[in-house]
Amino acid sequence: MLTSLKKGNRLNETIFLGVSCILCFFFSIYRYSYTDTKMFLFLNWNLFLAFIPWALSSLVMLKPEIQNKKRTIVLLLFFWLLFFPNAPYILTDLFHLNANSSMPIWFDLILILSFAWVGLVFGMLSLWDIEKLMQKKMSSTWTSILSTAFLFLSSFGIYLGRYLRWNSWDIVHHPSGIIYDVSDRFLHPFDHPRTWGVTIFMGIFLNMVYWSLKLIRKRMSTPH
Repeated sequence: MLTSLKKGNRLNETIFLGVSCILCFFFSIYRYSYTDTKMFLFLNWNLFLAFIPWALSSLVMLKPEIQNKKRTIVLLLFFWLLFFPNAPYILTDLFHLNANSSMPIWFDLILILSFAWVGLVFGMLSLWDIEKLMQKKMSSTWTSILSTAFLFLSSFGIYLGRYLRWNSWDIVHHPSGIIYDVSDRFLHPFDHPRTWGVTIFMGIFLNMVYWSLKLIRKRMSTPH
């Protein structure tokens, strides 16, 4: 396993993400000890949910034998897509910023942005893993199109979580409720302007982030 981790710089990636998660945790604990309120402790759970898609894609990349098992790959990809919106979802926790809280607003801003950034990194790295898998079966053009589509689907998932309060587990616990809400928004799109406003504009933003990071990565790997 250690040998596999060293390939593709994944060991450094894992260490960095682990340290970042610990720092976020201590930020939240510091706030709790300073204010004696549990207001932002939930961010740790949200960050754990953001970790899941990265864990799933890393499992596939670290275990090449899994990639040859079609049913296993399909199942993993399904759960990856189900949990993928949790990675950028933490951005919407900025809604909880309050200038009248018992903590300086600048600290709460840094706290939420720290969690949100680590969540985004989990998501973007996991999407790069999924791209590597897709590139074995299709052209780079189709891979890019699907990556863009995944980010818009993620934005739709963010809407379902933030405004309708559905979460990834509810696909198992309350599938009929989710199916009803989703189908209603597709059958009657003009009755739900906020749904498509959030989906489209958040999708555009996530694509801006994703393709910016890809551009930076490409520049860093290009010989000067």
